[in-house]
Amino acid sequence: MVAIKRLATVDADFKARMDALLAFEAAQDEGIERTVIGILADVKARGDAAVVEYSNKFDRLTAGSMADLELSKVEMQKALDGLPAEQRQALEAAAHRVRVYHEKQRMEGWSYTEADGTMLGQMITPLDRVGLYVPGGKAAYPSSVLMNAIPAKVAGVKELIMVVPTPGGEHNQLVLAAACLAGVDRVFTIGGAQAVGALAYGTAAVPQVDKIVGPGNAYVACAKRRVFGIVGIDMIAGPSEILVVADGSSDPDWVVMDLFSQAEHDELAQSILICTDAAYIDRVQASIEKLLPTMPRREVIETSLTNRGALILVRDLEEACAIANRVAPEHLELSLADPDPWVAKIHHAGAIFIGHYTSESLGDYCAGPNHVLPTSGSARFSSPLGVYDFQKRTSLIKVSKAGAQTLGKIASTLAHGEGLPAHAKSAEFRLDN
Repeated sequence: MVAIKRLATVDADFKARMDALLAFEAAQDEGIERTVIGILADVKARGDAAVVEYSNKFDRLTAGSMADLELSKVEMQKALDGLPAEQRQALEAAAHRVRVYHEKQRMEGWSYTEADGTMLGQMITPLDRVGLYVPGGKAAYPSSVLMNAIPAKVAGVKELIMVVPTPGGEHNQLVLAAACLAGVDRVFTIGGAQAVGALAYGTAAVPQVDKIVGPGNAYVACAKRRVFGIVGIDMIAGPSEILVVADGSSDPDWVVMDLFSQAEHDELAQSILICTDAAYIDRVQASIEKLLPTMPRREVIETSLTNRGALILVRDLEEACAIANRVAPEHLELSLADPDPWVAKIHHAGAIFIGHYTSESLGDYCAGPNHVLPTSGSARFSSPLGVYDFQKRTSLIKVSKAGAQTLGKIASTLAHGEGLPAHAKSAEFRLDN
C-alpha cells in the first residue's frame, strides 16, 4: 500500500504536519555551484572555444567549431515535414491555440494630455533578442518550445535563439518541428551552464540575449540564477505541483490520474488532494493502489506520493480554499459538482482548472494558456509566463512650458527638502522670472 500521508484539519497536529508537508528547501548543491561558476567564467573568457569543449565533453560530441553546433532553418523545416500526419496535426493545433490565447495578452501603449499641454504616457516595446533553453536527450519537451517561443514572437521579439543539448548527437525531431512552427530564428545544439553563459555573455557565434527563458536541470537553474542582472530570466522553477480540491462528485480514477500526472515528473513533485468527504478519500486511496501498477513510471510516482503527497480531509469547501491559498500551488484543480462559485475564492494559484473535464494535462499541451507557471508558493506574488514577459514599459514625459511652471515649483521644493540643490536648480532654470 502506498504510504501517502493522510491529514485532517480537525486533528490537533494538523498545522505542524501541514507545515512539514510544505517545507521544501531547494538548497543549492555546493558542488554544482562551484562547477557552474567555473564554466560561466570560462565561457565569458574564451567564448566559442569553451562552449565547444564543454559540449563535446558533457554531450559526447565531436564538434570542431560552433558551426558544427548550429542547425539551419532547412533542418527545422525538414523535421516538421517529416512528422507523422497525426503528430504534426496535434502540434499545429496546439501551436494555434497557444498563439490565439497569447495574442490577447499583448499590451498597448497609452498617453494623455493635461490642460496645460503636458503629455504623459507609456510606450510598450518588445525585447530585441531572447534565448530559449530547451531540455534535450530523454527530457525532450516540444510543448515547452511552443509555450516559451510563441509568446515571445507574439510580443514582437526580433530574434529568438534556441539552445538544446543533443547528447550523443541525437536530435529530437518533435522539438525541432515545434521550433519551426513557433518561429524560432536560430538553433544551437548546446546545453548546460555553457549554453546559459553563451546566451548571457555572447560569443562570436552566439549573440548576447536580453532575457533567458525555459526549464533545465540543476546546473541550468544555477547558471540562470548566476547571470541574472546581466540578462533577465523568467523564473527559477521548483518541482511540479498539483492540488486537487474535491467534493466526492467525480470519478476517483480521474482524480488519481491527475495526481499521478504531476507525480510522474520526478520524485520531488508534489500531489495533494483536499476533500470534504472521508469516504471519497478512501476510494481515492483504493484507486491509487489499483492504478499505480499500470504506470510505466510507477516507482517515481510512488516515491513522490510517499515523500511529498497528501490526502487531506477538511470540514467544508471554504476551509479547502483557505488551505489552497496557503499552498499557492502551480496547478489547482476544482474537481467539484458546481465549481464556478469557488473560483473567486482562490487568490493564489498558477493556473486554475475548473470542473471535472478540465484535466491539468490539457493545460500542459493544448488548452492555450501558458504551462510555465510559478512553483513553490511563488504564485502568491508571480504569474504565468506570458507576452508581458517579453515586452518592456517605458514612461513618456513631455512637459509644456506652462506645465514646467507648475511642476518646477513642486520639484524645487521637494529637491531642496532632500538636500539636492542641483535637482532644484534644474527645475528652477525653466521657471519664468
